[in-house]
Amino acid sequence: MNASFLTEIILPLALALIMFGMGLGLTTTDFTRLFKKPIAIAMGLVGQIIAMPLLALGLCYLLNLPTPIAIGLMILAACPGGTMSNVVSQLAKANLALSVSLTAASTAISIITTPFIIGFAMHQFAPQDDASFSILTTSLGLFVITLVPVAIGISLRHFKSEFAIKSEPFFRRFSLFFMLAMIAALVIKERALLASSFNDVFWACIALNIGSMIIGLLIASLSKLSLTDSLTLGIEVGIQNASLAILIAISFLNKPEYAVTGGVYGLAMFIGPLLLIAGLKFKNKRLSTLKK
Repeated sequence: MNASFLTEIILPLALALIMFGMGLGLTTTDFTRLFKKPIAIAMGLVGQIIAMPLLALGLCYLLNLPTPIAIGLMILAACPGGTMSNVVSQLAKANLALSVSLTAASTAISIITTPFIIGFAMHQFAPQDDASFSILTTSLGLFVITLVPVAIGISLRHFKSEFAIKSEPFFRRFSLFFMLAMIAALVIKERALLASSFNDVFWACIALNIGSMIIGLLIASLSKLSLTDSLTLGIEVGIQNASLAILIAISFLNKPEYAVTGGVYGLAMFIGPLLLIAGLKFKNKRLSTLKK
């Protein structure tokens, strides 16, 4: 199996299967909810599409990140939420329905916003490669790999709901396995870059994760959303589709070194939610003690 077959066929196909699995978990209710909770959805999208890329850009300059790490961070910030954000929302007892709706909305919008953010990042940090990047080609690629499989999954959920419900857990597990496999492969292939820039990429990923979660919580607080919805926005803004970021770097840009940031973030992105969940549990336990 040569590298081009892996990057041009296997990786996109694997991500398409993951997106198909996400579609299996979506119903028409998840889209009608966009109109029933417009403020929560709109604020979540503001956090993901505007605030997170701006935070990533600020971190690139503040930490003076090397070019591959900086572009990788921007690619990551440009990606929508993934299935992992839904899993974390469920574990955190947040508003899972809102989380799913936000993931669906951000995925749909990302075929337009993600290429423009990546194009900006290439122009800022790697102008020598800027001419080789095509916004239109990237948009079409994202459409085929993300929206088409999701649409097929939604259709199957509508017409064959029993099969879809039974199949969805398999695709969730496959999503996690695929991400871990890509991270392992990246560590092996880009071990020199990872070794020389580990402190940069690790702290940049931690700062992006925790910082974006705080932004999500602040946006929700300013919008006067409930505690559950605020928790959901914090998680949804803070957890991005790391698998998609890795795929864009490797298959679309043919720059595996740009994927290192996504690989590290794939593991680091759980730190912020765990701290948030632990803090909420401590707060609830303290309130329960005071009431007694």
